[in-house]
Amino acid sequence: MVTVDPRPRRLPPRLAVAALGAAALLAPVVAGAVAPAADLSRVVPAAAPAPPAGFGTVWVDDFAGSAGSLPSSANWIFDIGHSYPGGAPNWGTGEIAYHTNNPANVSLDGAGNLRITPLRDGAGNWTSARIETQRTDFQPPPGGTLRIEGRMQLPNVSGAEAQGIWPAFWTLGAPFRGVYTNWPSVGEIDIMENVNGANTVWGTLHCGVAPGGPCNEFTGLGSSRSGHSPSLQSAFHTYAIEWDRSVSPQQFRWYVDGVHYHTVSQNQVDAATWANATNHGFFVILNVAVGGSWPGAPTAATASGRPLLVDYVAVYSRGGGTTPTTPPATTPPPSGGGRDAYGLIQAESYDEQQGIQVVAVDGGGQKIGYVANGDRVLFRGVNFGSTPARQFRARVASGAAGGVSGLVEVRLDSPTAAPAGTFAIGNTGGWQSYREVPGGLPGVTGTHDVWLTFTSGQPADFVDVDWLTFAH
Repeated sequence: MVTVDPRPRRLPPRLAVAALGAAALLAPVVAGAVAPAADLSRVVPAAAPAPPAGFGTVWVDDFAGSAGSLPSSANWIFDIGHSYPGGAPNWGTGEIAYHTNNPANVSLDGAGNLRITPLRDGAGNWTSARIETQRTDFQPPPGGTLRIEGRMQLPNVSGAEAQGIWPAFWTLGAPFRGVYTNWPSVGEIDIMENVNGANTVWGTLHCGVAPGGPCNEFTGLGSSRSGHSPSLQSAFHTYAIEWDRSVSPQQFRWYVDGVHYHTVSQNQVDAATWANATNHGFFVILNVAVGGSWPGAPTAATASGRPLLVDYVAVYSRGGGTTPTTPPATTPPPSGGGRDAYGLIQAESYDEQQGIQVVAVDGGGQKIGYVANGDRVLFRGVNFGSTPARQFRARVASGAAGGVSGLVEVRLDSPTAAPAGTFAIGNTGGWQSYREVPGGLPGVTGTHDVWLTFTSGQPADFVDVDWLTFAH
């Protein structure tokens, strides 16, 4: 008997949503939204840094000002309510907080930071804030590179207190403003997203059509990086996107603390999709959502009053008018033997991922889930030693519908390398009904970055993976 998976299906995007008319700026804020005293013990204020080498500053806000004052209205628009006028309800994501321009929800802290603070009132209603740049013209010059960067500490919550908390630093294509119905074709670049207090940053490009399409909507073309020390919630980290028109094909590159962890190249989609998503400027958005179809609803245990702290947001530009060159390599070299190929490699311990989620295993533990065609995970520096590995094995489960199946593939050092080993998997009797399935290898030695990739002729999720290992 096939069990029904009770989980919601694949992650939605931070679905774009809407800019605000002048009348909306005057909308009343929710009564009773009182800001608690801020805990600034962990705040490390810093002015916006000088541009990276070779870049010049296009625009910057380092949020200097007196405590309790609003961020500059010359720089920012305050989105009010539950949607843009005429836009999708609940900002298109299912989030529940009413966004305000109340200083309790959005204000400077007097120490060089912006605070965006989600608050719950005595009746259980949530308020928060969402601001977006007045400017909509951020794009690289022809033949040049644009860098959008921000330094921030995510809401300091974890565990049950973090349920439903969804901070984000992202952009939307300028044609969206005032239309609000042309997403995702106009492009959305998620520089930083985080949900439920995970020590993980997600970066994503949304484009094309939804659902499905060349950009795999509603999931988008994304990846993530985990395991930050100190955690994203306990300290400031720097998040950036570079949009590079100096290379051919063009690229978007994502960084956290200077570490490049994700790339989307122009040739991953058709020419019309890329042009619709990029042949215009963008505006920048900062917000903390509460609830929604990605993090799920908050609970009584969700902490109120824990702010997103933003030290600065800066836009930099470099070059222009040059002939595009070959892009830099986007797959980092093997990282040097950090994992034992012959021990159990827990699937959720990946270094990068595209398209999957970490979900619970009945009886304890975690696994990667919602895995479908085109998804992948990376395990850096897997040491196979000098005796050739001839087999890999994975513990998997599937509650896929009849006729839905796919391939689990091992690729070495590049997600586009030919598979070194493969096995097929279909329904196993449910998403918590596990099998250990083997696949052959040609004899692997040395240290490699191991990509686990997934291929299917159907768009539906077809497998969850608990762990994998290798054998001689």
